[in-house]
Amino acid sequence: MIYGPTILFALGEGAVIPLLPVLATKMGADLAASSLVVTALVIGQLCGNLPAGWAVGRFGERLTMIASSLVTLAGTLVLMLAPSVGMLMLSALIIGFSASAFGLARHAFMTTRVPLHFRARALSLLGGSFRFGMFIGPFATAALLSLFGTEYASIWFFIACTLAVIALVTFGPDPEKVAAASAPEPRVVKEQPADDADTGELISTGSIPTVAAHEGIFRTMLTHRAVLFRLGLTAASLSGLRSARQALLPLWGVSLGLDAQSIALIVGISGAIDFALFYASGQVMDRFGRLWAALPATVLMAAGFLALSLTHDLSEATMWFGAFAMMLGVGNGLSSGILLTLGADTAPQHDPAPYLGSWRMMTDGGATVAPLLITAITAAASLPFAAAAMGVLGIFGSIGFARYIPRFVPRPEGRE
Repeated sequence: MIYGPTILFALGEGAVIPLLPVLATKMGADLAASSLVVTALVIGQLCGNLPAGWAVGRFGERLTMIASSLVTLAGTLVLMLAPSVGMLMLSALIIGFSASAFGLARHAFMTTRVPLHFRARALSLLGGSFRFGMFIGPFATAALLSLFGTEYASIWFFIACTLAVIALVTFGPDPEKVAAASAPEPRVVKEQPADDADTGELISTGSIPTVAAHEGIFRTMLTHRAVLFRLGLTAASLSGLRSARQALLPLWGVSLGLDAQSIALIVGISGAIDFALFYASGQVMDRFGRLWAALPATVLMAAGFLALSLTHDLSEATMWFGAFAMMLGVGNGLSSGILLTLGADTAPQHDPAPYLGSWRMMTDGGATVAPLLITAITAAASLPFAAAAMGVLGIFGSIGFARYIPRFVPRPEGRE
């Protein structure tokens, strides 16, 4: 009940995402307009974070997941019947908007209920569940295209996955009630003084504290402005590196003149390495601290982008492309779950949803801006300059993690 709905949701979404530019092209869109359809999905997710934080705080995780799944179903039906590129973009916005609510609901549940000493492993598994669905989804699309010969088979697959999620969340055991029934007696948690409200320091060790009054989205942002605009912006840089990897690697292969199969193979192997390391990241964070996952991952990705930017015109450029794509996959895999974990660590434990909405808006903002920067820098200069710019972004992110994780996420005593 914790990970199953996430896998199903991501599996359906991962099956549909590769089809969006294909459907847009068939409707007469050029490459730029087709890319905008995919970008609309990310924009919808970015715009949905704050409303999702309000909804989870007001109605709870389960009702929010059910509602977001129903909205996803409506967006998928719009996708099925879309007569134009504009309607296709609208459906992508709806799906992205509801996906943010679904993800935040599960994030908020685990922030409140999972004990601190294995929180990172649990959240890495949550991130790994999403990665599994997004990794397998395109293969499901390929199989469905081969079997039925139409892109709409994958849309029906997404509808089936969404209906399964709705049934599972509606009629399955409610994790909120199970966790509440098995939890120890609530402790009174010492409230932070007003001067320390924005320090981001932990105020509980994972058990359910006494419920306090719910704060609104904007009041929460104001209260925790220090951690959001320091550690949150640093986290956004890592999110940007992840998004840049997905956007830049296929473009790099095209610029080298590689065929589609070679590019897909290199990017696919990089993604497989990324997926294989997701649980190792949680182990490192729980055993040695958050910085030991965030800093090496960010440094590795920064170095990978900087080194890649120097290889474009070399005689063995294809070999270096494959090598540094693997390096970026390792870095991305080692960072699996870190953004979820840092958000959970710095969130107010009694009412995390409004804060997590703000946190996820920051990280999704980084993921949205990075591909736009790559496009702008490539148009103004060249693709190697864009790769180098991402490397510089990674350097700043590394400095930020080294400075702000010890300040805002102190390591609890007695961690194994």
